[in-house]
This record gives sequence, structure tokens and C-alpha cells, in this order.
Amino acid sequence: MEAVAIGRVLRASTVGFACGTRSNEMNLPSFGAFVIVPGQAPHDPVLIGLIYAIRIDDDPLIRQLIMANHLNTATIRDQRENRMVPVEISVVNVGYQVEGASYHSLPPRPPISLDPVFLCGDGDVRAFTQSFDFFRLVLNAPEVPTEELMAAAIRQAAVARPAHEQRDFLVRAGRRLATMLSSDLPRLDHLLRLIRP
Repeated sequence: MEAVAIGRVLRASTVGFACGTRSNEMNLPSFGAFVIVPGQAPHDPVLIGLIYAIRIDDDPLIRQLIMANHLNTATIRDQRENRMVPVEISVVNVGYQVEGASYHSLPPRPPISLDPVFLCGDGDVRAFTQSFDFFRLVLNAPEVPTEELMAAAIRQAAVARPAHEQRDFLVRAGRRLATMLSSDLPRLDHLLRLIRP
């Protein structure tokens, strides 16, 4: 399957980055989706992150349209399809790959402005989520809805697997969370409810 581009890097740090796209191109990215940013050179790390926020900015025309008494569907469709409304996608870094080997830690350096950002294919998601070591990065990420993001990532990783493997994956992920959050039972209970099949 060909990699699907969802935008380009606007700003970045080793903890995460934001990428931009247009509203008429945002039918694919979703909360909790795994994304990759390829390295500049063949041996550079390939960054892996999770989408934790999608923000659609307004502009003066939208404010005027909202105040109009009668807003027809043609105007709404024109606004959504023909105008370039900026969309910002926020990503938290959860690891990187070097020459096919996955590392579940912050990358050695952030991506560069205008680097392309792609959705991870199912094979990439399966390979990266063979280990649950990235859970700690997500659960400790600042300014991120951690429980909801963790659950969305686990569900997406399960869907990337064949149907007969999905339940086993969810059970193994739940067990790992139980080990990590044994001293925070309310948080653990909430997470387990979110990933329950």
C-alpha cells in the first residue's frame, strides 16, 4: 500500500510536532492515528508519532457566514471544498526507526520544517506495536489527553492486525497497562473500559 501524505511539518521539537494541511485534504487523519516522518538521508531516523489534536482555524469569512440568516448548502460546500482553510495536526513522538529497527523513545532530533508527514500503513503499525514500550511516552506526555490517546492508539494498532489476532492484542495491551498503572486504579479502570472489545 502506498504511503498517504497528510501534511507537512510546521514546527517541531523532540517531544512532538505540528503539521499543516488544508481542510479539503483532511479526510484521512484521525485522533490516535500513527504517522511517520521519513528522514532526510537514507540512514536518518524515521520518526513515528501519534495524532493527538486536529485544529481547524477560522477566518473572517467564516465568521461572516455564521452570522448570515440563511446559509445554503452550496455556500457551505464551496467554503469547505474550494477555500484553503488551514488545518493544524498536533503529533506526539512515540519512537523512531533506524534501518528497520524500532526504538520506543524520543527521537535523537526533530523533523525539519516542510518535511512530509504520512499515515503509517498497517504493516508499519504492526511492526512498531510488537512491543508496548511506547506506552510510557504516551502516558507521560504533557498537554495531551493521555488516556483517550492511549486507547485510540491501542484500538488502531488492533485494527491493523488480522481479525483473529485483534482480541489477543487488546488483552496483552490491557495486561501491560495493568502493570504500569497498578498504583493508579481509577486511571487504569478508565483506560481498560476504553479499549474493551
